[in-house]
Amino acid sequence: MLILEAQIETERASRYLIQFCKHAAAVGSGRHTPRMHLHGPTTRRQVQVDARWSDTRGTVTFTPWGQCTLAAEMKTLTLRIEAPSEDGLRQIRDVIDRDLERFSHRDALTVTWRQPEASDPAPTEEDGQ
Repeated sequence: MLILEAQIETERASRYLIQFCKHAAAVGSGRHTPRMHLHGPTTRRQVQVDARWSDTRGTVTFTPWGQCTLAAEMKTLTLRIEAPSEDGLRQIRDVIDRDLERFSHRDALTVTWRQPEASDPAPTEEDGQ
């Protein structure tokens, strides 16, 4: 599984989490045209969007691309994309970047994606520990 993460400093973390998830839910339900998000008629038919959220946590699944989890804290919105392929990772990242840019025109949010650092493997008995 490929992973990208971003932490965004903002006074409105919960607001952006809810707005993104509601927007994704509207796309998934067909109440909103996905033309800006899902490029081309073939892609629109192949990607299903499902969103679930509270004021502080959210999950948006883009089947078959992967999913994004969101967490809102006092002054930070944390995003984590997990996808089985580079293409899925890129597609989800692009949707998030476009939406947050549009939603935050007053705040000008800065989204800097990074790959999480691999944690050191836990020592085993074979390691002599």
